[in-house]
Amino acid sequence: PRLLSQFFFADERVTRVVAEINGLDAELDPQQYLVLLNQLHLSQAHLLAVLERIMEECIPTQRHSRDYLVKFPEELLVDNLGNHMLFAAECLLAGTFLEVEESDGAQLRPQARNLLCSLELVRTVLREQSLSQPNSYPEPVRAVLIQFDRLFAEFELSYVSSLVAVKSPDEIYRQQEIIVLFCETVERALHLGYLTQEMIDGYEPLLMFTIPRLAIISGLLIYPEGPLSLERSPEEMSRVFSPFYNLLKKIRDLLWVLSAEELCLLERSLCTAE
Repeated sequence: PRLLSQFFFADERVTRVVAEINGLDAELDPQQYLVLLNQLHLSQAHLLAVLERIMEECIPTQRHSRDYLVKFPEELLVDNLGNHMLFAAECLLAGTFLEVEESDGAQLRPQARNLLCSLELVRTVLREQSLSQPNSYPEPVRAVLIQFDRLFAEFELSYVSSLVAVKSPDEIYRQQEIIVLFCETVERALHLGYLTQEMIDGYEPLLMFTIPRLAIISGLLIYPEGPLSLERSPEEMSRVFSPFYNLLKKIRDLLWVLSAEELCLLERSLCTAE
């Protein structure tokens, strides 16, 4: 059950698979080579998972900030992102640029080298610690973990930034504004009886249509200075709504002429119409 013991055996597995790959002629046995590569991928993923748990146990308050993850596209936020970063670093160090431009890869290589050297140091230090005192994390162990955690985070941000356009702080803020608008819309709809708590707790499918419709009305009439503010230019709005800028102006102009009773009737119909 001890994490350092788990790390020792996970590290042994990685070392064993690497030795098998190095002793194999890939041209003579390409199928076995692919099998071993898959085993290496799985064993490295397990090693990183154990290492992540060790850092959470050993340096929980000294972890490098991962706030930058909110800038990443959602499709990149997968469970094996860390293992993908390790593979990318190994490719860059070998001079292979699979996903990035060669110029970007050349700039990333020093970071990749530092990260992989730090990982080797972590593996050495933790192996020694697991064989001597597997129940403690002395200061030298903590120091190499803190350094590795920082280098990993810095490489991850740099590598992904060279791959895709990460969100700017303004984009993230606009996204948060939309979240707040939807939350306030739901609270208002519950208060007015348009929705029930049972519908929300039961994940009523109709809510996927109802809440955005009500949010547009709320954003145009109830919270006109929020993310649907038409005082902004389309470029200043969230990309969710900016393509519909002119349509939103027409909707707002129509809403302005409705009485309170007509607005209530409209909102109730939006909660039932398909």
